[in-house]
Amino acid sequence: MTPSPVRVYLGLGSNLGERATHLTGAVQLLDASPGLTITRASSIYETAPWGDEEQPAYLNMVLEATAELAPGELLALSQCIENTMGRERTRKWAPRVIDIDILLYGEHIIKAAELQVPHPHLSARQFVLVPLLEIAPDLLLPDGARVAELADPSSRCVVWYAAAPWPQRHRGERA
Repeated sequence: MTPSPVRVYLGLGSNLGERATHLTGAVQLLDASPGLTITRASSIYETAPWGDEEQPAYLNMVLEATAELAPGELLALSQCIENTMGRERTRKWAPRVIDIDILLYGEHIIKAAELQVPHPHLSARQFVLVPLLEIAPDLLLPDGARVAELADPSSRCVVWYAAAPWPQRHRGERA
């Protein structure tokens, strides 16, 4: 049975090669996937690496989408796209061609070995909070925290590309 549509937020990042091209390619692959429709995209931000700081700077963005996929299916889709685009999982916080994280899956809290939602480091990562603030300023997290209270727009997140290179659409509308 197909789940009812749920609003999801995905964090995308790239710090290897043609970073913007990788982000754009991932957005296009996600939006072309059955059961997932992108409804909003943040600007692209250049940010310092998190975790292992001895690597190139990242380009990051956040997508809002409507999903008719179960959480495990969305995770499998995200990992399939990462693998297709050449991501190699060598070590934690390693540089990567593309990273797609499920930040939020509706108001659900998921604690499984393979998937934790909200993303376990969401509240500590300005490179996710600032783009999330841009597209969903009134968003309330499942723990009751407001994105507007957690995000610090004066952090080291620098707008790299202010207009998303794909059309902004209303929910359910295909290009």
